[in-house]
Amino acid sequence: MKRSATAVWQGTLQEGSGTLDVLSGAFAALPYTYKGRFVDETGKSGTNPEELIGAAHAGCFAMQFSAFLAANGTTAENLNVTAVVELIPGTGITGSALTVLGKVPGIDAAKFAELAEKAKAECPVSRALGAINVTLDARLV
Repeated sequence: MKRSATAVWQGTLQEGSGTLDVLSGAFAALPYTYKGRFVDETGKSGTNPEELIGAAHAGCFAMQFSAFLAANGTTAENLNVTAVVELIPGTGITGSALTVLGKVPGIDAAKFAELAEKAKAECPVSRALGAINVTLDARLV
């Protein structure tokens, strides 16, 4: 299975701009800029590669974790996963911090944490991010 995305960039790094497209059509001509990546900490001026890596990581982890929970006989009612990807200009992407809040009937906190750690280790996006620090905060709600 292969998936693709396309980036088009015009102009210089700081003054230019670009667009992103994905094969699925989930977004097309999504704008991104230097300001949105390196200057605007609010995230309101457009997407950036780190935000998209965070979305991929959160989504992948949620799916992997739900599979492990179901195999345990404890299907999740809800998993709310956030991935915060850190970029240090001049250094690169240094980490992805996963936080999962889960509503899972019939599971105790220790088993929830164990399966969450397993999902963090085995999620394909976590594996792809092996060069950076991936952390996990897993809590039942």
